[in-house]
Amino acid sequence: MERQETHFPENASAITPDDDVVLPATTVYAGAAGVVTVEPYSGGNTAAFTVPTGGVVPVLVRRVLATGTTATLLVGIR
Repeated sequence: MERQETHFPENASAITPDDDVVLPATTVYAGAAGVVTVEPYSGGNTAAFTVPTGGVVPVLVRRVLATGTTATLLVGIR
């Protein structure tokens, strides 16, 4: 059986959506349901994800945009 390593996040911090702030590669947790509009870490077009309370955006992000984001209590996990 192949051994798999599990990596846990080392840092978590509140995120205030901002169209101009670039983040390090981050997973976004939403403490309250809504839409999270992001620029993926890999680049490309922005994407909007509807997440439930306690949901996680399913891509690494480099920017959480204020424009289009309605979810609140956002936390960046790295």
